Amino acid sequence: MQKYLLIVVKALLTLAFAAAGFFKLTGHEMMVAAFEGVGVGQWFRYVTGLIEVGAAIALWVPGKQFFAAGTLVVTMVGAILTHIVLIGGSFLPALVLGLLAAYTLYSYRDQSPMA
Repeated sequence: MQKYLLIVVKALLTLAFAAAGFFKLTGHEMMVAAFEGVGVGQWFRYVTGLIEVGAAIALWVPGKQFFAAGTLVVTMVGAILTHIVLIGGSFLPALVLGLLAAYTLYSYRDQSPMA
């Protein structure tokens, strides 16, 4: 059962982050405005988009799932803090995605360099 739950969670994360990354990389108006609110320049939008798309792909690469999920957890912690401190709006989507990424990270803990 847990095996299938993990596949569903990875699929949801892949869809969410591939879409979000795509919108960042293609300059969707909402993403441009959000990163304008952050105030560090649009280059950060591109970096974040690449991280999201790359991690979404890496979730399916054997031996790289721990790294991918950890990258997404850190990215969502940054997104939550950004919403709270800088741009406002709801941080709940980032929290949910962060929790799903944390579940995935935990599920692949055997890939940790510390394991």
